[in-house]
Parts: sequence; C-alpha cells; structure tokens
Amino acid sequence: MIRETLRKYFPDLTSLQLEKMCKLQGLYSEWNKKINVISRRDIENFNIHHLLHSLSIAMVIRFVPGTMILDIGTGGGLPGIPLAIMFPGANFVLLDSIRKKIKIVAEIARELELTNVEPVWERAENHKGTYDFIISRAVADFPELVRLAKGKIKEENRNTLKNGIITLKGGNISEELEKYREKTIIFPVSDYFEESYFISKYVIYMPFL
Repeated sequence: MIRETLRKYFPDLTSLQLEKMCKLQGLYSEWNKKINVISRRDIENFNIHHLLHSLSIAMVIRFVPGTMILDIGTGGGLPGIPLAIMFPGANFVLLDSIRKKIKIVAEIARELELTNVEPVWERAENHKGTYDFIISRAVADFPELVRLAKGKIKEENRNTLKNGIITLKGGNISEELEKYREKTIIFPVSDYFEESYFISKYVIYMPFL
C-alpha cells in the first residue's frame, strides 16, 4: 500500500528509493521493541503518520545536491532519514541529545546504506556548524527553534527557498508563531496529501535573514 501511495505523490522516486522507504516500518518496528522511539500504539500507522509526514517537506522544497541540512531533535531519525532517502545528493546531520536514539539512527542509516547521513549525539545548544536549513518535527515551540538556529544558518543561498528553518507542526500554531507572522510561510500539508491525518498539519518555513 505505501509503495503505491509513494508512487502517487512522488512519481520520480527510483526503485531503490522506494525499496529503502518501504523497509522503514519494519526497521522501526524492530528497534521499537528494544527502545521506544515511536509510540507503540502508533507504530502500525508509521507509513502515514511518520514516513509520509516527514516527506511533506519535499512537497515544499527539493533540496539541490550539496545542500547541508541539520535535523534538530531527530529522535529516531525523523524527518531526516526519509528526506535523506529522497535527496541522496544533500547532506543530513541528525542531531539528538539522547544517545540511544542516535544509536538507532546510526543503525538504520547503516542498514539502508545512507552515506549522506551523519548521526550526532549532542545538545543543539552545543552544536557547532552552519547549514543551509534546519529542520525539525514537533521538537520545540517555534521561538525556541529560532533561538537554537542562531549562528547555524549559512548566508549564501543555493535552493529555491532562502536558507532558514523548516519545521513540521500540528494543531493550533497561531500563538507560537505570533511574533513571526510576517516572516513565516505556512504550507498546509492537506494541500499535498489527501489522507485525513494531515488535516491541521503544517510545514512552517522561515528564511533566516
């Protein structure tokens, strides 16, 4: 089922990319038995709630080869791992402060032979490095994400969107975006995916000028 869904929304995926994405639910299910990285009640919904949701970023931007991306608070590797499969020419640093979660990221990246993924065990505040984009999925409220991004965004742009923050949010986002209303662009995920889960789910983008 997920193979057909991915083909529908991303017709340019290669057979190798499809194969890797279709392996993810099984890999996460196995790791979830040892370490709870995804709610055990939700693992059956992995392909829609986690894989496809992560890929909603790819409906907003197609990262060009050489793009440097930092996934802050990646947990078990979401949204970074699905996006690394989608954009093999881009480079992803997947960052989390919990060592056992980064271990899972490293093992899944190794299993899928994702040479464009670098798992890093570190707090975001302490991380050094500059990137074209910082991505995240329901890790921190938006003002906190902006704070963590300071000093980590490159000035030179290479993509269709200017360098900045891209984060996945759900529900009522008006309060946390209040200060940034004029700077942010909100993309409703339901504009791209027809599954009911994506009602009130958003990709939030803010250029970091």
